[in-house]
Amino acid sequence: QVQLVESGGGLVQAGGSLRLSCATSGRTFSSYAMGWFRQAPGKEREFVTAISWSGGSTYYAHSVKGRFTISRDNAKNTVYLQMNSLKPEDTAVYYCAAGRMAVASISSHDYHYWGQGTQVTVSP
Repeated sequence: QVQLVESGGGLVQAGGSLRLSCATSGRTFSSYAMGWFRQAPGKEREFVTAISWSGGSTYYAHSVKGRFTISRDNAKNTVYLQMNSLKPEDTAVYYCAAGRMAVASISSHDYHYWGQGTQVTVSP
């Protein structure tokens, strides 16, 4: 199986930046599309961003477009989420996910491998 470990979360003031990393192991990383999802307390898990296996296609939730950037380095088996201009409403546990598909998906149901999550807290 693919193993995913997120890191880089923490506490930041509104307007600040964080970069999350998702280190992978197991099966061939380059064969998987990758996505980031987040979940706030009492809310459903929601799509944040996704990237195709080649890195050629990316998708962003409207709420983060222009502020967040997803990228991947297949040589390092790592996917990144650069988060700028953070807002308090971005506060959530962020999860990295992998799906055995070439095309990135915005649906959590298409991802079969998930990390433990990393907490991002944005103070006003």
